[in-house]
Amino acid sequence: MLCTDEVRHVGDAIAFVVADTVSAARNALEAIEVEWEPLPAVSHTGDAAKPGAALVWPGREKNNAYIADVGDVEAARKAFEAAAKSVKIEIVNQRLVTNFMETRGVVVSYGADDRYTMTVSSQGANMIHNSVCGIMKLDPKRLRVLTHDVGGGFGTKAPAYREYALAALAAEKLKATVAWIADRSEHFTGDNQGRDHITVAEMAIDEDGKFLAMRLDCAANMGAYYSEVAPYIPYLGATMMTGVYDIPVIYGRVRAVWTHTVPVDAYRGAGRPEAAYLIERLVDAVSLATGIPPEEIRRRNFIRKDAMPFKTSTGRVYDSGDFNQHLTRALEASEYKSFASRYADSRKRNKLRGIGMASYIEACGQTSPETSTVRIEKDGTATVFVGTQANGQGHATTFRQLVHDQLGLPLEQINVITGDTDLIPMGGGTVGSRSMPTGGSAVQKASIKLAGNLKALAAQHLDAKPDDVEIADGLARVRGTNRALSFAELAAKPGVSADQLTGVEKNFIPPAPTYPNGTHVCEVEIDPETGHIEFANYVVVDDFGVTLNPLLLEGQVHGGIGQGIGQAIMEDTVYDESGQLLSASLMDYALPRAIDVPNYTFETKNVPCTTNPLGVKGAGEAGAIGSCPAVMNAVVDALHRGCGITHIDMPATPQKVWQAIQSARQ
Repeated sequence: MLCTDEVRHVGDAIAFVVADTVSAARNALEAIEVEWEPLPAVSHTGDAAKPGAALVWPGREKNNAYIADVGDVEAARKAFEAAAKSVKIEIVNQRLVTNFMETRGVVVSYGADDRYTMTVSSQGANMIHNSVCGIMKLDPKRLRVLTHDVGGGFGTKAPAYREYALAALAAEKLKATVAWIADRSEHFTGDNQGRDHITVAEMAIDEDGKFLAMRLDCAANMGAYYSEVAPYIPYLGATMMTGVYDIPVIYGRVRAVWTHTVPVDAYRGAGRPEAAYLIERLVDAVSLATGIPPEEIRRRNFIRKDAMPFKTSTGRVYDSGDFNQHLTRALEASEYKSFASRYADSRKRNKLRGIGMASYIEACGQTSPETSTVRIEKDGTATVFVGTQANGQGHATTFRQLVHDQLGLPLEQINVITGDTDLIPMGGGTVGSRSMPTGGSAVQKASIKLAGNLKALAAQHLDAKPDDVEIADGLARVRGTNRALSFAELAAKPGVSADQLTGVEKNFIPPAPTYPNGTHVCEVEIDPETGHIEFANYVVVDDFGVTLNPLLLEGQVHGGIGQGIGQAIMEDTVYDESGQLLSASLMDYALPRAIDVPNYTFETKNVPCTTNPLGVKGAGEAGAIGSCPAVMNAVVDALHRGCGITHIDMPATPQKVWQAIQSARQ
């Protein structure tokens, strides 16, 4: 939990202090004297494998964490040799700091029964329970983990951190309740960060712009340590490198490296945003190189609707989708055909204007099994127990809707309980857009089983067959009659068992992921004298399968786009050569505010998913996946039309844009 002889990044911990007040703890911290011996450091992804670079771990030559391949290297080589043309790009997917509204925190008490009770701001109480029990070598029965309302997670609150076990240790030793709440500076130097890839990609095409083969080489920064799912993220991205396109041959190599920086882990989308950004920037580069319009180059290479289910050259099986449908609608809604007149108006005002698009796909919704229990209480209300949790997305509302659909109870009579490992011993939390495809499906299945139990129970007391009983409006009624019993009346019948009032779905997991997809179209105007980017229009048309709650769905998309815009034009995590984090506060790290994001036009063109009973496709990460490439394609389009610039890396800050314009003019 704590370092001894060597620390490997700024923020690595060597001691912890417990005190009655925060000020006393800070004073005690200042009293600790540490003799530091500075060691060589490497902090930048591109420098990690260079000759002479400082090694993070002894014996790890070139700071190699791992190397993984996807696809067929020899087939790709032959395809490129036979191609009419190839197009190559190098892109940076910069490191991000996850800034949720509420920093991480934990409160632990130790009882006379030798049990710990841990209340933690997490994305999954069960995940934290499993990790902390492993770290502390605890009998799982000795730890109860609770998670209540959480102000944002985005992947960073999913893993366990050292403070959770340390607080538990302190609570046991002091026989007192111990709390730790991160301040924002601790968050910047102690919580997992996101992204941080440098990738070279190339596409082989024929004379008509048809994609023949794709190659990529990705350097992925792990930071100083492996966090929980960090090693999988860049490999997952490589398996999605083909995007929505029919690319017969691919080869990708992922080279994960160590650096003296904060570890990375899942951040909203986790590998799929990196893949979408790569392929959509590459497709636009092909458009520029061939002169084929960006919408046309996409249409020529889309996987066809009638080819579904479609197995990609990385082994992914897309079950459903109509990519041309949402591209066409997004172009219509954005008034793409009349862009020329708006461009001319911008030119009159000495502004640069561009329009960009991105057609994305992601894989989600199948990270771990989910168990759900739905129970009728004595007063006739229903209680739902489910292992997935909410971080502000409104999951409880949707779970109530699913129960209402089967039982007919008003939403206010359905109680949803999550985040308690004593009451819910198994659960996968809210990660990977799994809450509805997996958690929601488990709730629906449990509700259907409960409805069946109630029909059978009512049939016994209404002198009817179970098939003649219908469930509606919180009643079990014999069809075509007024003979009915309320759920409360059924629960009060003599001899009724708990099992008869309960529906349980154990360990449900879809047989395959869901593949949400869509098209974002972004239009920007740039002031060449300042480099400032203004959003003129933003349209997104998504395919989320079946929509359960349109308002909550739209909120998820809006939030994701906001985070994508933040990465595209503002956010950047900067380390100096010695490993010091220079952007370690909100004074130095820019986040989008309301004024920085546009009003969005959001629509759906849904094709139901075939791999889960609800037909839904996970939506929590999609906005952050399609937004970065759409924004950057629009920025590059504006810079290319006005100055001949064909590439700029994220974040496209005013300074960076202005400098690119000045260099092009010179």
